[in-house]
Amino acid sequence: MKHKSISYAKWGYIFIIPFFVAFILFNLIPLVSTFYNSLFENYKGRGGLVQVGPNFIGLDNFRTMFAPETELGKYFGNTFVLWILGFIPQIFFSLLFASWFTDLRMKLKTGAYKVIFYLPNVIMAAAMGMLFYTMFAQNGPINSIYMSITGKDSPYMFFDNVWSQRSVIAIINFLMWYGNTTIMLMAAINGVDPSLYESAQIDGATPSQTFWKITLPLIRPILLYVLITSLIGGLQMYDVPQIITKNGEQVQRTSMTVVMYLQKHLYSKNYGMAGALSVILFVVAAVLSLIVFYVTTEREPKKKVKKGGIK
Repeated sequence: MKHKSISYAKWGYIFIIPFFVAFILFNLIPLVSTFYNSLFENYKGRGGLVQVGPNFIGLDNFRTMFAPETELGKYFGNTFVLWILGFIPQIFFSLLFASWFTDLRMKLKTGAYKVIFYLPNVIMAAAMGMLFYTMFAQNGPINSIYMSITGKDSPYMFFDNVWSQRSVIAIINFLMWYGNTTIMLMAAINGVDPSLYESAQIDGATPSQTFWKITLPLIRPILLYVLITSLIGGLQMYDVPQIITKNGEQVQRTSMTVVMYLQKHLYSKNYGMAGALSVILFVVAAVLSLIVFYVTTEREPKKKVKKGGIK
């Protein structure tokens, strides 16, 4: 007798249905709606008493966003500066700690360190912002230490200086995310074949040579993932600079990010302008991610085809 074979292929499709349903409801539909709203004039006028629109105006919202008086380039510049200031120490210390904790010769127990490093990531960004705002305030503990060491009678105004304000924001972002990056890099390094390290050790390679010639090239995909996700997260930076800079108004808006500027349009219920800015932010994030992916991805050299075969 012939037995009918059992196909399990359908269960794979059934299991991924919840993801696609959630993606369509909470990602795709809002994304399309944002594109749609960016083409309309829709806001509250006369102190919020009169509703203007929605009126179709095409690309006028985008023209307004790119006007010189809008200073959109300034806010993008602020965002990138704050992201770079936090990302450089983040990736440096994450690579350093990941290489230490995965080195079998050091014999470090990583369980407790993983918890300690990841703990700041669990704390809400708003709580971290308030903590550091209190620490670096005029009467905070940092200024008390500063005055006791230097002997000065007046505190240093951290939030009235451009770079000290940006540095505080960068420190918070670094402390919140370096633990998560460290754990991901540790997982990537642990996935490297140990025989490669054993061969390098037998050949007399130093730890630095092993890191640069074996570890770093083999964890390139995870480094690329960390870089792109950090870049997208940096473009969405909001809560920490919002608390530190008091809505971004301090020091001539030199630490106001793009999302902070977007929030002002949402607060004023200027939905058309907010939609246009969201679309611009989406396009910038997509283009930068593609550029990073293209620059950091190795490409095989093209083979020259000649008569009689491939060279």
